[in-house]
Amino acid sequence: MSKKATILVADDDRAIRIVLERALTQQGYDVRLTGNSRTLWSWVEDGEGDIVVTDVVMPDENGLDLVPRIRQLRPELKIIVMSAQSTLLTAVKANERGAYEYLPKPFDLTELISVVERGLLDSSEPTISAPLGGEEKLPLIGRSAAMQNIYRVLARLMATDLTVLITGESGTGKELVARALHDYGKQRNGPFVAINMAAIPRDLVEAELFGHERGAFTGATGRGIGRFEQAHRGTLFLDEIGDMPVDAQTRLLRVLQDGEYTTVGGRMPIKADVRIVAATHRDLSRQVKQGHFREDLYYRLNVVPIRLPPLRERAEDLPELVEHFFARGLEAGLSFKSLEPTAMEILLRHRWPGNVRELENLVQRLAALYADETISAEIVANELSDAAAAFADARLDDETMSEAIERHLGQSYFGAEDGLPLNGLYSRVLSEMERPLILKTLTATRGNQIKAAEILGLNRNTLRKKIRDLDIEVVKGPR
Repeated sequence: MSKKATILVADDDRAIRIVLERALTQQGYDVRLTGNSRTLWSWVEDGEGDIVVTDVVMPDENGLDLVPRIRQLRPELKIIVMSAQSTLLTAVKANERGAYEYLPKPFDLTELISVVERGLLDSSEPTISAPLGGEEKLPLIGRSAAMQNIYRVLARLMATDLTVLITGESGTGKELVARALHDYGKQRNGPFVAINMAAIPRDLVEAELFGHERGAFTGATGRGIGRFEQAHRGTLFLDEIGDMPVDAQTRLLRVLQDGEYTTVGGRMPIKADVRIVAATHRDLSRQVKQGHFREDLYYRLNVVPIRLPPLRERAEDLPELVEHFFARGLEAGLSFKSLEPTAMEILLRHRWPGNVRELENLVQRLAALYADETISAEIVANELSDAAAAFADARLDDETMSEAIERHLGQSYFGAEDGLPLNGLYSRVLSEMERPLILKTLTATRGNQIKAAEILGLNRNTLRKKIRDLDIEVVKGPR
């Protein structure tokens, strides 16, 4: 800018005002400071300032309430909102009232300066969403830096109908994020319809999604309404999208490309007026490389990616989450509970393979099964030990071959403390896999090497050589 830009800073914390003044002055800006909203509004009325940086909680007026008044008087003036009330609702409210950017406290000075610079150069006006209304409940819990980034992304998405792909380990809360996008977004007056791809028989996925006509398949005695039709003018949440069959992937791709679909057995196109939010715990980019997921569909879904961090990456949220789950138990009729400080230390050291879902289940058990108001560290340690064993068994039953191999490699070859594995790893791993694969195939074919070679996709002579080299005893079954 040709003139020195003036930054109007309003915060009731003197220490924060001093820090912001020093940082922004060093960047060459003229900085004006105040500890109340009244003075800030007076400056804005007088036409002063090129950008505003304001706290939410002020002694005389909530900073969020001031934002729309400033926007009405001077729509070109960018407003950066800061808050220690670092929740999704705060981020959404700042966005819906026309704030240029929302920064949680404690903020990063480098990021704030970057936002100020960007705001001074940006001539566009912020989009303003319709007010939320209704009872305010926190849809997501946590004030860690990882969750703050998610809140800010979600707040920007509320006024759009962009397709969103949520990734993260099982139990991280992917459906909660999808519901928050719906409940606080443009589609909130429409239905929220969820479908879990992993829970539907593969041959029924298309009928479940798009509906079917009478007689379209055996058992179709009448017209069936699909999830797309149910979610009209709302949100369709496609959970575990990585488990969708390839044929259904092709039909979904056409819907995303053309904006319309036909029912199974139908001919008339139906307009698809829904917002798509998809989620998966799988690595879709890896599935694309393996040929299990269509690359073009992946890019259609991955318009706005949101990665949910595992609980072990946001351990500072544990006390707030525990308090939240105990409070929910109280609402359900259970007695009040709290944890010994040493019990919380055990939770903080735990790896949480089941993520937030595992923590919620643990807190529910503690509230329901133990009479003491204060839960001891010994009780928590015993419950975690039992749950960890059960989770390990369930995970082994559910994991894919690729996940099992990855786990084995990590435990057997890359888990040692003395460095990398020995050279020749590729051939060792291949031979380790090859022998049981050939042995199982020969057992299934009752020793028929011709059939086994066909199943394996090997030349018969190649199979014979491998049987000999791997010292496999071929047991022929009855003809």
